[in-house]
Amino acid sequence: MARVEYQQSLNALEADLQELGAVVLRALRGVLNALDSQDVELSDEVIAFDDEIDLRYHQIERSVAELLAQQGPVASDLRLVLAILHDSIHLERIGDQSVTIAKLTKLASDLEPGRELVEGLSEMGDRAEEMVRVALDSFARRDVERAHSLSELDELIDRTNRRVAEKVLAMAATPGTQEWGLRMIVVSRCIERIGDNAVDIGEQTAFLVTGEFREFTDASH
Repeated sequence: MARVEYQQSLNALEADLQELGAVVLRALRGVLNALDSQDVELSDEVIAFDDEIDLRYHQIERSVAELLAQQGPVASDLRLVLAILHDSIHLERIGDQSVTIAKLTKLASDLEPGRELVEGLSEMGDRAEEMVRVALDSFARRDVERAHSLSELDELIDRTNRRVAEKVLAMAATPGTQEWGLRMIVVSRCIERIGDNAVDIGEQTAFLVTGEFREFTDASH
């Protein structure tokens, strides 16, 4: 494969990643709207939409394998291919987490929701959505500084997640709200994981630019 063709294939692969990101963001926005309105039909649409996310993810996997087989990439190109592969994995996981939220929203639709808790989850979701957008944009722009800002955004989600857990515990004394609250704790955890995956994408941006992989935060803390 000629160098020009190879570069075109790399560009197409990165474009496929950004398209996957756009589809995942659509699913995430859909499930956040479903959660806010307790909309079962919209939840079903998000669940069905996961097939397209999986198809796009597997296409990126195949494209990576073909690129590596056709030409041994130089170090910088290899970093790009590996970063795209890792990012696609994290985006596919965000799609899975959106499906989990959709399924929990359906299961909880017949239960009495706590409006204050729904608002807290919506706030978390908005921040997680922003993080995914920042992660994809920083990768496209090779903006390491912006990628590092994801750690601060993630801390905001973690704080809200702790508040949600506290509110659920406070609801335990109210009859009829325990089951709904427990389901929403899992939803909260899924949103938190979406933020974590966005941070992982940010770390791949730093790896791509610097050639060194480092976690943005120390997991022991």
